[in-house]
Amino acid sequence: MTIWFEPQLRQVLQQRGQLPHAMLIKGPQGIGKRDFGQSLAAALLCENPGPSGLACGHCGACGWLASGNHPDFRALVPASESDQEAETDEGAKKPKASPWITIEQVRELHDFIHVSTHRGGSKIILICPAETLNVNAANALLKNLEEPPARTHFILISHRPHRLPPTIVSRCRQLSLGQPDPRMALGWLKARGVAEPEVALAHYSGAPLRALAASEAGELQERRDFLALLSDPHFDPLHAAEVLRELPLERFIGWLQKWTCDIASRRMLGDIRYNPDMSAALDALARRADPREVLRLHRRLVREQRHIHHPLNARLYIESVLIAYASVVNPARKAA
Repeated sequence: MTIWFEPQLRQVLQQRGQLPHAMLIKGPQGIGKRDFGQSLAAALLCENPGPSGLACGHCGACGWLASGNHPDFRALVPASESDQEAETDEGAKKPKASPWITIEQVRELHDFIHVSTHRGGSKIILICPAETLNVNAANALLKNLEEPPARTHFILISHRPHRLPPTIVSRCRQLSLGQPDPRMALGWLKARGVAEPEVALAHYSGAPLRALAASEAGELQERRDFLALLSDPHFDPLHAAEVLRELPLERFIGWLQKWTCDIASRRMLGDIRYNPDMSAALDALARRADPREVLRLHRRLVREQRHIHHPLNARLYIESVLIAYASVVNPARKAA
């Protein structure tokens, strides 16, 4: 597990005999909550835990869990992240990818929950991220949370717990995890060869796992190209929309949201939160942009992040947003 949360895990395991049947582990995305949940699951399934309660890593149960074959463990993730493979029968269809955890996935837990455990120990269901349960799946899960069998533990991981139904939240003991110590996170990123770890950590809000994943996927260079396009003094929204037509909407909105936040923050407070490597460009934009209009666009992007999975014409959407951005950062051109 990520080293910065080991003290919290040890504290939870001190109450091993009094653990609730459901825990909601919440905090910012990319800080290591899922690793925490998996380490908690490993400790509860381990047949030879150490004095601290942590999993030994050597027993049969630990080996099964590490290989993804433990019979008393289930993980519910969005269908788009699952490892389901197409059936080998001719003409069979591969399950449709989805950003949601579906009711079918929850229903499959019924037999798992109500049969005896393989070794007479605990059963663990890890749900991550819990807010991707669709409405029907959440209602089906609620029935399991209300009357769980003995020694059955649900571990819910959530980046946005406010999106969970209150009925589910009320049946869980909540544990909040925050951003790790920056020095520890920077050391962790440097040890894994991340270029410019300070920039990566700032851009991803102090979340080291997100920073590492972005670095490994080449997103940091893609981000730099994106910001260079937005900071061009001769920015053309239609040309930019053509260049960015293949950029995933989630990334487009997220990067532009952080960029507009930094423009406003630089103008009003003199600070840069997300893009410290772009200070010169932000200074130039902050001097000519109306901070009220920048914040208005920023709030629009925050609202629209909730709907990025809904069907829409991505190219037209990107064009409309970039035209709005151009009018904000070049008010003189708008007036003309």
